Amino acid sequence: MDDRGRAAPSSTVPDVELRQLRCLVAIVDEGTFTDAAIALGVSQAAVSRTLASLERALGVRLLRRTSRAVTPTPTGSRVVSHARRVLGEVDDLVREATSGQVRLRMGYAWSALGRYTLDFQRRWDATHPETELRLVRVNSATAGLAEGACDLAVVRRALDDRRFESAIVGLERRMCAMAADDPLARRRSVRLADLGGRTLLVDRRTGTTTAELWPPGSRPVTEETHDVDEWLTAIATGRTVGVTPESTAHQYRRPGVVYRPVRDAEPIAVRLAWWRDDPHPAAQAAIELLTALYRSG
Repeated sequence: MDDRGRAAPSSTVPDVELRQLRCLVAIVDEGTFTDAAIALGVSQAAVSRTLASLERALGVRLLRRTSRAVTPTPTGSRVVSHARRVLGEVDDLVREATSGQVRLRMGYAWSALGRYTLDFQRRWDATHPETELRLVRVNSATAGLAEGACDLAVVRRALDDRRFESAIVGLERRMCAMAADDPLARRRSVRLADLGGRTLLVDRRTGTTTAELWPPGSRPVTEETHDVDEWLTAIATGRTVGVTPESTAHQYRRPGVVYRPVRDAEPIAVRLAWWRDDPHPAAQAAIELLTALYRSG
C-alpha cells in the first residue's frame, strides 16, 4: 500500500538472487550440473532447481543441456557475462567491507592534482602501505562523490550540498590555454582584458571559470564542453581559448596548445571533499599529505 492507502503497483523487475547467478556461472565454468554441484557444495538436484528458478524469473532459456554438454543459449551467454560482473562487484564489496576499508578511492573531474599527482601517489604508497590508493576520473560536479564512485574527491569549487564537508589543501594559478600560434602565445603572461573579445570554452558542470570572472561589459562569449580532450582539440584550432587551473597545464600537455598565466585573476582553491556523515578513515591523512605538498611549492 502507498501512503494514501492505495495498492502499490507490482514491480516488473524479475527477482534475481545472487545464489542463482553463482549457480549459472558455476554450471558454465564446470561444464556439467554434477561438477557445478561439487564446486558449490550442494546436490545436483539443487543446482537444477536453482537454474530452473532463474530461468522462470527471467522468462528465458539460458542453457542447452544434452547428454554430453551444457552450453549457454545466445541470451544465456549475455546473462553469464553480466552475472560475472555483478558477482565480481559483490565480492569486491564484501572484501572491502570486511577488511577495514583498505582502499581509498580519490575522484577528480579533469586534472587530479597536477604536478603533485605522482608525488602524492608515491608518498602515499610509502607512508600508508596498508591503504591502497586509486585515482578515479569522474566528470561530475562532485568528481564522483555523490555517485558513490569515490571516498574523497578533489574539487576546485565549493560544494553547496550540505551532505559534504571539504577542506582547502592548496591554491593554484589560473592559466589561459590557447593555440600555439595565437598572438598571445608570444607573451609570458596575459590579463583578463586580453581575453574579453575571445570565445571562451567552459565546462559548467565541473569547471572553475565562467564569464562572471570578467567585469560586466567586457565578458567573453562562452561555448560549452564536457570533456577535456574535446576542450583541448577545440582550443588547438585557435577558434577558442580556455581558462583553467594550473594543474591542467601539468597534466594535459598537447601539441598545438600552450598555457600562459593569467596574472590578474584570483587563484583557485583546491579542496578535498567527503561525505559529512561517513568520512573515510584515511581522509585526514590525505588532507595532511596534500596540504604539505602544496605548501612545498
